[in-house]
Amino acid sequence: MHFDPFLSGGRRLAFGITFGLGALLATTAYADTVLSVVQAEAPRSMDPGDHTASATGTVLEPMFEGLVKRDESANIVPVLATEWSTDATGTLWTFKLRPGVTFHDGTPFNADAVVYSIQRFLDPARGLAAAGRIKVVIDSIRAVDDLTVEFKLKSPYAGFLELMTTGTPKMVSPTADAAGTLATTPVGTGPFKFTEYKSGEYVLETRNENYWGTPPNVDQLRFTWSGEPSVLAMSVQSGDADVVYPLQPALVLAVQSNPELKLIDSTGSFIYWLSINTQMKPLDDVRVRQALNFATDRQALVAALLRGFGDPANSPLAPSNPFYDAELATYNYDPEKAKALLADAGLPNGFTMTTAVSQRDAPIAAALQGMWSKVGVNLEIRNLESGVWSQVAFADPSGKAADNLGSTIASWSTGAYNPDLQLRPLYATASWSPGGANLGFFSDPHLDELIDQGASELDEAKAKPIYVEAQKLINEQAPHVLLYSKHNLAATSAKVSGVWVAPGGAVNVAWATKSE
Repeated sequence: MHFDPFLSGGRRLAFGITFGLGALLATTAYADTVLSVVQAEAPRSMDPGDHTASATGTVLEPMFEGLVKRDESANIVPVLATEWSTDATGTLWTFKLRPGVTFHDGTPFNADAVVYSIQRFLDPARGLAAAGRIKVVIDSIRAVDDLTVEFKLKSPYAGFLELMTTGTPKMVSPTADAAGTLATTPVGTGPFKFTEYKSGEYVLETRNENYWGTPPNVDQLRFTWSGEPSVLAMSVQSGDADVVYPLQPALVLAVQSNPELKLIDSTGSFIYWLSINTQMKPLDDVRVRQALNFATDRQALVAALLRGFGDPANSPLAPSNPFYDAELATYNYDPEKAKALLADAGLPNGFTMTTAVSQRDAPIAAALQGMWSKVGVNLEIRNLESGVWSQVAFADPSGKAADNLGSTIASWSTGAYNPDLQLRPLYATASWSPGGANLGFFSDPHLDELIDQGASELDEAKAKPIYVEAQKLINEQAPHVLLYSKHNLAATSAKVSGVWVAPGGAVNVAWATKSE
């Protein structure tokens, strides 16, 4: 699960301008060929298989490569694999590997290295944070010869190649992993090599002179971070940073009016929502859940919280997903219909419910509180520090019942386009928290069937109507109050080109160019 770093209070902004920018300016003594990237949070690990955060992926992407990847146009293209195929059953995948590649530490990249990199996830003793879908989907992997590997899947899975494009199955040096140093000294095959990680301050990467492909255009990448949105904006305006992400919507105008800066505004894949505890009265009544949806003014949320840089959600899939159904009927803002549904459910005077929200998403809860009060729903807000929020949000049904927690506000994006990676974790019965991200314990046998059918259907044309039906069912049953998807906003110096933001929020800087 990923979290929105945009939203913060004014008091925090004032503090950040004074303190955070000073910390950034203290680390600026470097050559012109260094690309300075400032983002919202520090990397959580140097091991690409042991995190799920897009900001961490931004730091690791220049150092690690997978067999395939998505390019800027969303095409799946070769990287460390040169070609691939599957058999008629869709369960056996064969990849031909690129010859002549070595890891940064000199370890050869070959079929044994691929087998090693994937088996890390299949080993239950490792417990890697990003193992989730890989260990569920892949049954085994073997080296056919030095440059050929075969994946055997547990069942046909349409999203397998998509899964291989994500940040998780990156190839790591078996030598470094076996030495237990990968989490502190990353070793991949990418165009940049790890140079230094000064905890709490920066990560420095240097161009890999022995890279197998086209060499990068800058000598070094320097990543720093600040949780204060205003600090990010100030750092690029002052010339202290070449790239900042994310950019707070309120600061877009300042970037657009500065000829020395460029704005990146790309479609995102995050969906923001309020998950309803469907096992708790009166929220177990679909009429009540639909009433909450009709009482929500999504257009106003996008205008007020995103300054228009987003889209009201009418689906559990973002518009960037090829399986998104643009024709899906949305819940138009209709307070009178919400009141009628509540009255029909035996709640003519409304009711009181609670929601848990992390501090950075607190403005969403406040907005909903105001909207829902107009239909008689009293929303009690628990504004929690992110660590405490995670504990509360991922409690099991009995824990939430004891806590009287009716809902949770969060967002979700896998960064991939396959709808299974977006729908299964949030809505399948088997994904109830704490094991999954179905935070409201929604369960619908027909939806479970649709999710399984869609995942096993390899023909995209046949899969599309399955996922359209799934989207309709989710909307009708309303286990979430779907809020919005937001744009990915970043700012760069006008001297920088070749930077782009993937729908999931990872910033691609490895092939950036910085002119004088």
